[in-house]
Order: sequence, then C-alpha cells, then structure tokens
Amino acid sequence: MSPQPQAAVGAPLSRVDGRLKVTGKAQYAAEHDIDGAVHAVIVDASIGRGRITSIDTRAALAHAGVLRVIHHSNAPKLPYRDNPGSNNPPGRRLRVFQDDKVLFHGQPVAVVIATTLEAAQHGASLVEVRYDAEQPSTDLYEAKPDKPTTYARGDAEAALRSAAVRLDLTYELARNHHNPMEPHATIARWDGDKLTVWDKTQWVVGTRDELSTVFDVPKDSVRVINPFVGGAFGSGLRCWPHTIVAALAARVTGRPVKLVLSRRQMYFGTGYRPSYAYRLRLGSDRRGRLTAMAHEMDSETSSYETFTETVMPAGQMLYSMPNVSQAYRPVPLDVNTPIWMRGPGFASAAFVIESAMDELAHKLGVDPIELRRRNEPNEDESNGLPFSTRRLRDCYTVGARQFGWHRRNPKPRARREGDWLIGMGVAVGVYETQRNQAQARVHLDADGTALVETAASDMGPGTYTSQTQVAADALGLTLRTVTVRLGDSLFPPTPPHGGSQTMASVGSAVLDGCNQVRRQAIELAVGDRKSPLYGVPAADIVVRGGRLHVKNNPARGETYRSLLARNDRPHLEALGSFAGAPSPERHSFYAYNATFAEVAVDATLGLVRVRRMLGVYDAGRIISPKLAESQAIGGIVGGIGTALLEHTVTDHRDGRIVNANLADYLVPVNADVPEVKAIYLDGEDREADPLGVKGLGEVVHVGVAPAIANAVFNATGRRARQLPITAEALL
Repeated sequence: MSPQPQAAVGAPLSRVDGRLKVTGKAQYAAEHDIDGAVHAVIVDASIGRGRITSIDTRAALAHAGVLRVIHHSNAPKLPYRDNPGSNNPPGRRLRVFQDDKVLFHGQPVAVVIATTLEAAQHGASLVEVRYDAEQPSTDLYEAKPDKPTTYARGDAEAALRSAAVRLDLTYELARNHHNPMEPHATIARWDGDKLTVWDKTQWVVGTRDELSTVFDVPKDSVRVINPFVGGAFGSGLRCWPHTIVAALAARVTGRPVKLVLSRRQMYFGTGYRPSYAYRLRLGSDRRGRLTAMAHEMDSETSSYETFTETVMPAGQMLYSMPNVSQAYRPVPLDVNTPIWMRGPGFASAAFVIESAMDELAHKLGVDPIELRRRNEPNEDESNGLPFSTRRLRDCYTVGARQFGWHRRNPKPRARREGDWLIGMGVAVGVYETQRNQAQARVHLDADGTALVETAASDMGPGTYTSQTQVAADALGLTLRTVTVRLGDSLFPPTPPHGGSQTMASVGSAVLDGCNQVRRQAIELAVGDRKSPLYGVPAADIVVRGGRLHVKNNPARGETYRSLLARNDRPHLEALGSFAGAPSPERHSFYAYNATFAEVAVDATLGLVRVRRMLGVYDAGRIISPKLAESQAIGGIVGGIGTALLEHTVTDHRDGRIVNANLADYLVPVNADVPEVKAIYLDGEDREADPLGVKGLGEVVHVGVAPAIANAVFNATGRRARQLPITAEALL
C-alpha cells in the first residue's frame, strides 16, 4: 500500500476534547449521575500500628440519613483471589474490613453509608474506634532493609580504590505525593451478580481484574468506566482499597454507592513516590573519564507489600564505565504502599547521578557538558545492545546554544544581580521506551465517519487527540469525522496508561486497525467494476479527505460513502493490534533529554527562584507538537516541585502525615513557574514501534530536579544533597 498523506500527525492541533472540558460536559468519576446512589465516607485509623479492640457505631446509626456502618466485625468475607496480571506489588495486599489489624495510619477501618454526603460525613465523625496501639516504624533511617537486588559488572570496589579521583556522596530524597486536581473516587452498582464501577483509574482493565479477583466473580461480570481522568501522574495505576470499599458497600446495601476520598485521605488512601537514602561513590581519571560507580539505594515500602521501581537502569547505561555495582534495598515500614509517580525510578536516580556528575565536573574544573560528552557510551553497556537512537550529543549542542550556556561562569557565586545570586545548571534525563500488547476496534460507517474504541485512558496528555490524529491520517479522513472512545473495560484491552507507553502501544494498535479498514476499502474499490478505481493496483491508491484516489491522479477516485453505498456495505470494521516489544530485544530503547536551568537565590534569605528552563528532547516522532509542549511544561513544573517544594512530613510517633493538605504540602503555583521552553529533535524510532515514537510523558520530568540543584550550586557554592532544597540548606 502507498504511504498515506500525513495531514493530522505532526500538526499543532488543539485538544479534540477541549470543548467538553472547558464547558464542564466531560464527566469524571464522581460526576456520573447514577439513579438511587447513596454516599459513603471512610473512617480511617488514627494509629500507625496495632489492633482494633472495639467499634461503637450506635451514635452514627442514630444519625438521620445513615443507612449502614460496615467494619471488620460485620463485613462479609471476601475471597481476595490472587491477581497475577495486576500492578499489585509482591506481598499480601490490604484486605479491607477482613480483620482487626491496623497496618498504617489512615487505613480504612469502617465505612458509613448514608442518603446524603453530609449525613455520611457526620456519621463517620460519630464512629468511635478503640485500639491496642503499638509504636509504628515509619523512619527510613531507623528501620532494617530487606535483602538487596544487586547488579555488577567489572570490579567497582577495586576500581574505586585505584581511581585518581574519588567522590563518596550521600543524597536524601523526600517522599512526594501526586496531588492530582481530581480526587480519587468510585461509584459502584451491582445488578444481580454484575458489577459496574465508575472509577478514577489509569487502567480500567486492571481495576476490572482486581474487582473480579477480590469478589470472585467472572471478569465479564465486571465493567469499569472512566472516560476522563482529572490528572493522576501514576496514582491511578492500581486499584486502591477505597474502590473495594465502594463495591462492598454497594453489595451490602443493595444500592449504588458513591465514595470520594477527601484531599487528606488521598495521602494514605493512594500511593506516592517513595523516599530514598542513596549513597553514590564514583571514580574517574583526571580527565573525567569514569572508571567506576557504586550505588547503594534504600527506599521505603509498606510492611505488607514490597514495592520497587526502575531506579537501577540509569546507573547501568547512562554513562560509559567498565565497573558498576548496585544494591537496591526496600525498607519495610508501617506505611501504605508506594506507587509509581511521573518518571518513576529514573527521576530519583537522575537526581543523584546528575548531581554527582556536576560535583565531579566542579572538582576537575571541567565544563559539565564536556564531562558528559567524554563519558558518552557507544552501546548500552548493561546488555551490549546498540541504542535504537541516542541523540544526547545533539541535545547538548542545541540546548547550550539556545540557553546561552557560554554565558555561564563556572566559578560558583560569581554572578550577582543586587541581592540575587545567579547560576546555571544542566542535567540529563532518560526514560525507557515501554511497549506492550494493545488492541483497538476501528469502525468505518457508510456515511464516511469513523469510530475508534480502545480501553486506554486519558489523564491529561491528550490521548483522545493523538489517537484521533493517527486514525485520521491512516483512514484518510478529517479530524472532525473521526471519534475516539476511551476508558471502558468493554472496549479492546490496553496496557496501563502510564510509563509513557500509550502512544507506542495503543497508537500502534489504532494504526493497525485503521490500515486494515483502509485496505478493505481499497480492495473493495479495485475489485468493483463500477468503481473509477477498478483494476488499479492497490499499491497506487491513497485516501485523503474521505476520498480514495490514484496517488498521482487525484481526479480518478471516489469517496468511502459512495463506495460503501454502491456495495450495500453499512460499515467496514477491523480489530487492530500491537504485539508489544519483541523478546529478546535487539536494541536498547530509551528517550533522552538535556535540561537547562537558571536560578536566582536571595543571598540573605536563601530563597530560590527559577528564572528560566529549557528542555531538549530525543523522544522520537512527535505526533502532536502542541500536546508535546504541554507535556514538557507539566513535567518541568512537576520537577520544580520536587526540587524546591514537595515533601511529605510524617510524625514518627504515630505515623500521621502532618501536611496532608494542599496548604501545607507545597506544589508549584504560577508564581513559581518561570519562562519554560521545550525543543523536540526531529526524528523517529521505527525500531521501537510502527509509529516511530519513544514516549515523552515521563522523560520530560526526569532531570529537572538535578538541573535546578546544579544551578543552585553554581549560584551559591552550596551543594544541596537533599530534596527538596530548602532555604535552611543554603543559609
């Protein structure tokens, strides 16, 4: 078949769902109007560890409007079958209301169901729970780690002993919470043995499977619906206990139940980016050529599940060196289980590695970009595979020119404007190119319009728009004649909407389905004696604007509408699929960036202001430049939060999160966000997937925090090895 004209892909288009969102017509999980729905409010544990000795519900049940109070003493026993295909970490997942154990502060211990939200809220405040409390273990630096996951090549210890230059550095990274604008919410309704759930999730298929195993009902008896997600950043990548609570309450009461977590409850009702204690030792020659790195990483997890993330790969493949050792140790604590958060693992590792590279550059008197160039690998040294594409050198060159890197004074604290110390920093970001199996149903109607259905979510990157662009070009239609439907477990299955895999995986399935339908139409035309295209080689036909025509003779052709009407075909349909990454891989697949930051630090107060930021990205083919720029801005803003503001504070006496609100847990606001610019290198990666994309939702976040930290050092001469960087650390 001839390549299709590309009119939509690559164009800076506005979101196709934008009007629905700005007019309030896009319905989020809690906004669906379900007849007869009642309200549920969770009562959460006020201790960090122990047992429930009694629950007094009399006052709550006496309150007007309260229907039921469910807790471990009266809840039905749930099967909680194993769910091997889930995103649940190894361990024994929390079983709501199944026993009297309290594993962490904020654990659900009861739920109040009432006819109104206000009645449920007040009823929850009337439930009296007594405990036999124990001292919780919540301090990463006091607890005993699990056995490590290790990696080694060469002999790092021997190389470090003989290195001409050595650094031994320890970094601390605070816990971060996702804090999306839309709170996590679930509406659950049972119709006999069939369960329908409207849920805030990034994976409707995963939530369906979890509900199926918890309640021991067939998968086809569970439907999960979630057409719109109001931000998630990873917090919706597994089915959390509140969703089980809502479904349980609906079954017990025989009524549809709506349950919305409060902002406070989201700090322990869903996951978070775990804190790290990270020691890095590195060695080099006097020209800065790395000889060894030794990584020791301790990261928090819960006592009942072992959460891990991809914090190790960056240290294995980002720079060339013969000797590497790594030990990654989860530390079980009396906390709820962490979850992936934007740039998971790679963002934490990048802060340490890129800060250390800056420290080495300063010690040697070498420009930080030049140091990185000297350690650029020719292949992925962790597995010997060639990189599919790796254009970090181009990122450095373009970024340095655009940012004015030549104006940077390498001497710290050398540039001053009044009370402000000015500095520049740079850091590298990397994130793996994930691809997994996906399907999409494509339906071309006789009126010349198309419908694409796939179970993928859209939490904000613009999945509706980008998939519409792919479908429109593959079918030769305009954007307004293509409709994409997402977020329903009845649609063809897709992987989780996370890990920057949606465009590569789901987009490739959409492309395949649309190509199949277009081929069906072309084959129908060339075999139809009444068609102007009869007898034309199929390879010579393209479709543009809903009209099939000879590639070099646009006048010879006909529309989908006339072709299907004449052949009495009400529609054409195909199930597109993408097989995911081959096994074994023949290449090493990553997206990259070089991130530049300029900061101003008040010399007296230690206050940091980010003045400019630039990200230059090697992310393969860019389907939607306008959305890509939006992703970069969002990733950089999130990185500013990680670098300077975000820090979950735990009271180790009882495990309570002290700042579980948006007043005390600081996130960037408009006044914190500087001039931000994103540049995407032209190119594609056809080794990765049929679309040539590499994923960009994660990589735009990785590297932001160390770029800011390195700029702060250049401005002040003070090296911050703790995140967030506080004024106290700079005074």
